[in-house]
Amino acid sequence: MDHLQYSEAIRRDGAALATAAGHAGVDGRVPSCPEWTVADLLGHVGRIHRWVTAIVEQRPGATEHHWSESEPPAVEKRIEWFSQGLDPLADALAAADPATEVWSWTDDHSVGFWARRQANETAVHRWDAELAAGHPEPIAVDLAVDGIDERLLLLGSWRGAEQLRSLHGMIHVHCTDADGEWLLRLDEGVEVTREHAKGDVAARGPASDLLLVLYGRAELSTLELFGDAALFEDFVARSRW
Repeated sequence: MDHLQYSEAIRRDGAALATAAGHAGVDGRVPSCPEWTVADLLGHVGRIHRWVTAIVEQRPGATEHHWSESEPPAVEKRIEWFSQGLDPLADALAAADPATEVWSWTDDHSVGFWARRQANETAVHRWDAELAAGHPEPIAVDLAVDGIDERLLLLGSWRGAEQLRSLHGMIHVHCTDADGEWLLRLDEGVEVTREHAKGDVAARGPASDLLLVLYGRAELSTLELFGDAALFEDFVARSRW
C-alpha cells in the first residue's frame, strides 16, 4: 500500500468505526476488549488520532505529552468528537512527505511510519466496534496483509518483546487469499523474513483472520495449523499488544 492509500483507509475505517459505535451504543461492551465499553474504545482511538496529528503537523523531536495524558469528552459526545478527529489526521498525513522525519517509538522516524500505523490501528479497532454492534466485517485484504507485515516487523520494537525471548522454533505464517508469507525465527528474540519456508508450525488462513488472531481478536480455530500448534498459541499469547 502507498502513503495516500493509508490516509484513505483511516477515513474509511474511521467512518465505519463511528457508524458501528452508533449502532452498538456508547455504553455497549466490546467483546474483543472486555474491559472496555464502546465509549472507552472511542476515547482510546480518538486520543491517539489527535496525538499523531500533532506529531505530524508540529514535528517535535520528541513528544512532550503521551496521548493517554489527555481526557476525552463526556461519553454522550464521544462519537461526534471521534469523527471530528478523522479528517485532520488523514489530511495531515496526506499533505506530508512520508519521508519527513518525526518522532516515533521505533527506529523508523518518519511520517510514513505513522500513516501505516494509524491505518492498521484504526482498521483493527473498527473491527472491535463492529463486533460490539454484532456485525464485524473482515479487514480489507490489502490492508490486512500490510497489517500482518507491520505487526510482525514491529515485534523487535514492542515494549513486551522480552516475553518472546524464551520461545524457540520457527513459525510460518501464510495468507491463503493473497500474496503474503513470513517466517519467524524464535531464538532469544525474533527474526522475521518474508519468505516461503518450512517451520515447526505453519499458520494458514485469510489475511483478515490471520491479522485478527495475531492481535488476539479471533480464535486460533479460524486458522489451519500444521505442526507444533502449541508453539504458535504460545507466541500469540505472549505477543498480544
